[in-house]
Parts: sequence; structure tokens; C-alpha cells
Amino acid sequence: MIFPNILINLQKKFAMRRKISERLSEWKDKTGRMPLIVDGARQVGKTYIIQEFGKEQFETTVYLNMETETALSRLLESEITPDKIIQFIEALKNVRIIAGKTLIFFDEIQACERALMSLKYFCEQAPQFHVVAAGSLLGVAINRNRCPFPVGKVEELRLYPLDFEEFLWATGKESLASEIRSHFKADEKMQEVWHGMALDSYRDYFIVGGMPAAVAEFVRTGSFIQVQQIQNSIRNQYVADMAKYADNPTSVKIRACYNSIPIQLAKENTKFQYKVVQRGGTATIFGEAIEWLEFAGIVIKCRRLEHGFIPIKAYIDLADFKLYMADIGLLTMASGIPLQTILSPVEEDNTYLGAMTENFVAQALVAGGHSVNYWQSDGKAEVDFVLQLNGKVVPVEVKKGKRNRSKSLGIFAERYKSEYALRISKKNFGFENGIKSVPLYAVFCI
Repeated sequence: MIFPNILINLQKKFAMRRKISERLSEWKDKTGRMPLIVDGARQVGKTYIIQEFGKEQFETTVYLNMETETALSRLLESEITPDKIIQFIEALKNVRIIAGKTLIFFDEIQACERALMSLKYFCEQAPQFHVVAAGSLLGVAINRNRCPFPVGKVEELRLYPLDFEEFLWATGKESLASEIRSHFKADEKMQEVWHGMALDSYRDYFIVGGMPAAVAEFVRTGSFIQVQQIQNSIRNQYVADMAKYADNPTSVKIRACYNSIPIQLAKENTKFQYKVVQRGGTATIFGEAIEWLEFAGIVIKCRRLEHGFIPIKAYIDLADFKLYMADIGLLTMASGIPLQTILSPVEEDNTYLGAMTENFVAQALVAGGHSVNYWQSDGKAEVDFVLQLNGKVVPVEVKKGKRNRSKSLGIFAERYKSEYALRISKKNFGFENGIKSVPLYAVFCI
């Protein structure tokens, strides 16, 4: 099992640049700043990125792991005012905490609900201090009946696995990332040599994914086998969390739903079906388990739209949805698909690879701040994703290769008067007949 300290050591072997760093800097200098919570699934790099932020922008960082800081936890049961907490931490860590120069970092804050509650008082009584908390499963693990979440008293940032652009940075291909962005903006084809290099890196990412420890191992060894061993350890930790944070009957259902995702995506109709999890399965039986997985940040829920009107969230059908894994690398590992099938530049007629490609796109869109929904007509027409971009409804079609024949985009565009559509595939950039062609490796630009 890969524990957080091991993950941090793996990442330290090279500089892991993350987009969230810019948002952390903005928070630091913000007027009216509130305590910040950075959440996300386990092993996405929360501890590492906050500690790096502390090193770069503060004179000192006081690190407090609330899973192990038992003395501080005992204090918080009786005392929750910032001045008392700071006095205690200074004595505990033998360090002077200075407003504006010290970062106070509560890690694994979900392990101590009183620490989470204390953020409210830091906001109200001690806003001059920079306080960051990181936690996994915040929506699941905290007993909010005793200590409500400090709504309106904290800022929140979600950290996801590395997207493809961050993967390019990590693998030393910053120039390639810049080329992709510039060609996306201009709708101009990449030179074939650049296009080929980008597709090669995309295939690597399809296997490695964006979990920092897996990326670090890939950079270190270049071995997909070593990477999948890391991924298997991360998956095992997720399973352990299911047992740790849920009662036994619920954890069994959670594991069953999670393990069914590769099977769900292998179907011709990739809509989530409870009967695939268990014969006779229903939303009543498994609804809570799916909610747990979504809160934990380890799955992506893509809901069906009944109509393609603005605002699209008003037309969501809550009963029908697809489930994707939050990391394409973990899906590839869990699926057991032969790696040569992914790495080969020769297109194969593989339906499952098409569903996995949808998973990749869903992950990229969510990391880019988009909510993901799909559309299905009363007939057989289906659009993989529907986005609301700059006040316009934009249908998105995903293809695993270069063959791009589909009537669904046209049906949707005609019905809802779409100004343009996106077609994501292995084809180069372009814009023709109201369709913007976006290579798979450029989804992070959307």
C-alpha cells in the first residue's frame, strides 16, 4: 500500500507543477481571505502541493496531521478559540506562528471534526492568519450532526488527478503543451510531427493516468508494469477507506458498485444499470453507495439531459446516469485491457476502448471545471457530452480513432439550434461545417 509519506517522496524526485498552485497564490494575497479547504480523493497530491506552497511562499509551515495529533485533538474537545489553539500549537511544535509569515496546515482534517469546526472561528476571530486544511472524503467521514460544516466561513478548492497538460509538464514536454494550446485557439492543424508526438503522449497517459505517485513512477522508470503496481496499491487504499468510513453492509455495496464500473462501460449501452451490480439491484439498494463514491471523489457521475436548453442543469434527469472512474489510469489497470491495444497506432474495432476514451474526456472536462452531462433522444440518438460554454449549449462527440461518422450531433444541433459542436477524436485540429475538431490530447483546452 502506498501511504501519503511515500507518495510525497515519489513526487519529490522531480518538480510536480500543478495548476492549483496559481489558485493557492491568489488565495494567499486575497482581501477578505477565509480559511481554505483543499479536498479531493486520496492520493491526488493534496499534502504535497500544500507543503510546496508553504515552502515557496511562507517563512515557516506548521504541519498538523489530524490523524496522529492526538494531543491537539484532545485540546479541541474543550477549547476551540484561535488564540488558544495557536498558543498550544506553538508549544507543541516549538515554533513561533506569525501572521502573514506562517502557514498553518491541518492535514487529514476529516479525522477531527472539531478541527474542521475551528476554521469558522479562525475566519471570524483571526482572519490575519493563513490557515489551510486538506482532507479526503469530507462529505462522507464527518459526523455533521455534532459539528456542522462551516458554510460561508471557508473557501474550498478541489484537487483532481493530473490532467493531460500537467502530465506533459511532468514528463518534460512543456513546449508540446504550449503548441497544443496555441493550435486549439487558432483552429489550425498541428504539424504532423507534433501531432504524432502528442498522440504518443496521450497513449502513455491513457495507461499512467494522473495519480501523482503513478506519474512519478513513470517518470522515474518508464515502466508501465511498475506504474500499475502503484495503481493497484492506490485502489487497495480506496477499498480500505470504504471499510473504514462506512458500516460493513454499506461498504460491501460501495465496493460492488465501484468494481462494476469497468463492466458497466463494457456494455453497448453504458448507462449505469443496478442489475449489473447485483441481480435485482435497484436505486433503493445502491443509491447511497453511489453517492458515497461520488462524494469521495473517486467516480464521476455523468447525468442524462432531457433537453439541450439553457440552463442545462434545469433539464437533468436524476434517474439516468453514467459512472466513470475519476482517473483513466486506474480504469485501464482495473479493466485488464491489453496495453498493446492502447499503445498501438493501428485503430482496432474495440467498443470498450471507445467507452474508456469517453472516461478520459469526462475526467479532463471535470478537471477543467465543467459539469458533465449526456443527451439521449427518445430514439437512438445520443450525444456523449453536452456543455454550457459562454452562454451557449455545445454538443460534444467523442471518438476513439479518426473515423467520425455520426448522425447524433446533427440531430441535436438541429433540434436545439446549436451554433457549433465539438468532435473529439485522434484527428488534427480544424473547423468545418459548424464542427470544431479537437484532438483527444487537447481536451484540457476546452
